[in-house]
Amino acid sequence: MTKEKDLKPEDHELFLNIAGTCIAQSDTAQLLDFIKEEKNQNIVRSMGCGLLGPLIKEVVEKKREPVNCEAIITHLVQICRANDLLDVLLREMEDADPDATADVIILLMQHIHLVLSRLGDSKALSLGRALDVLQKQISKLPVPYSRKQEQEDKYGLCRCCTALLTFVKPFVQEVKSQDTKSPVTASNDEELRTVLLKFCMQSLREPLLEAQLDREADTSQNSPLWNFATEIMAILSAIQEPLPKLLFYYPLRGKEDMGVRKQDNSHTTESRACLAYLLFVQLIAMEVKDESWILKGLDLYVKSLERVLDNSLPVKLLELRTFYNVPQILVKIMIECPIQHLRVKALVVFQLFIEKLNGEAKHKFFRCIMKTSQHAGVESIILKNIKNQAEHSSKSEQRDGWFEGSLLITLLRDTVSLPQGPETDLLHGMDRVMESLSLLRYLLIKERSKATAIWTDLCNIAETYIKILRVCLSMSKSYYGTELKRLHEEKRIKAKGKKVSFNLSA
Repeated sequence: MTKEKDLKPEDHELFLNIAGTCIAQSDTAQLLDFIKEEKNQNIVRSMGCGLLGPLIKEVVEKKREPVNCEAIITHLVQICRANDLLDVLLREMEDADPDATADVIILLMQHIHLVLSRLGDSKALSLGRALDVLQKQISKLPVPYSRKQEQEDKYGLCRCCTALLTFVKPFVQEVKSQDTKSPVTASNDEELRTVLLKFCMQSLREPLLEAQLDREADTSQNSPLWNFATEIMAILSAIQEPLPKLLFYYPLRGKEDMGVRKQDNSHTTESRACLAYLLFVQLIAMEVKDESWILKGLDLYVKSLERVLDNSLPVKLLELRTFYNVPQILVKIMIECPIQHLRVKALVVFQLFIEKLNGEAKHKFFRCIMKTSQHAGVESIILKNIKNQAEHSSKSEQRDGWFEGSLLITLLRDTVSLPQGPETDLLHGMDRVMESLSLLRYLLIKERSKATAIWTDLCNIAETYIKILRVCLSMSKSYYGTELKRLHEEKRIKAKGKKVSFNLSA
């Protein structure tokens, strides 16, 4: 067996030329046999890194059967010097063809992980280097802007994000299970935490800041980017990083000798902005927090709204998903949150939001919420607001016309109705029904005294509504009458059964 110290530069050149010829001529089976032969291990350990470039190219281009090439790469990663391997693999990733970036990232990620595992407790610095290169390359891939693009994943960003989570998972687990009693272990633990923190903050900036996230759609369609966002938040929790600290004060704990440099202010701000968005708009990580988190988010939004003039926000803002998502989240808290004072707070904020919209925006917003909320309590709030706006419009000197005349009639046709027609459950929809009747009563009294042009339309809306409501009442009376008889019958049978049982026992 040739010893490494006996190898000369010309031996190195000869080895690379012969091996390169085998790869070029598709004679990789012979090369694999040579690489694995016991007597050649010192040669391979010393010179094998030089083969990685052409081997990786063969696997990525898939011009020939890549199985032998992959087996050679795996063997080289196991026996060559770890630091040399890491340098070569990262260089190959940086030099990847732009059209093959995603394929190279996914191929090399698994091998880089194996190299890092060979470094033992000194891997934090190398992990930081590897993640820097990986995230730099991933940032070159276009971010999907629609659900269809995300599913097609033409440029491979989603595949890379999924693979990246798999890559960091063992290191996150290592931090969680570290034995903090050992001073050495505690130091390694802290270094790994810092590297993972930087990774998470960079991920928040790229690609998550550009990603189109929608809690309701993404959770039902298994979105890779939504999953990436939730996992990044989970990692922050796993490495015990307090999210309020990251939001309001984010110093990297790393030092220059660890290869972890402090990020510039713009990167930090963008990462924290995305973190706040995921927390308070998409409610990622809110499920595991107490009410103080939601309360802080509500207070934060109140402060933002208080700086806005009443009746000033234009209708175009409702077309921005990030803007429209906020009242949707408020509705979700109002309906689903088990904590009463948070529900009350969300209602107050929801009302404040409405007050900031101009007339056209209110008109559109009311119609949208009535179509999407599917909750009688929320719908009654909207109907009450319509009444208030109609009353304000009649008294205000500066009228915008959105809650009077034909525009008011259009809004009433969309909102003053029974959602399931004659089959509407009046017991559960009572709040909406009572507020609808109150609105109609107010408008009929107001318009009758003025004899305005909308009187006929208003009467038709009221007549149609009352007619369907009477059918609902009749059907409900019949249904609940039948249910009452059924319950009485069941009670009678149970009582009779008990009486028979008592007689038998006696």
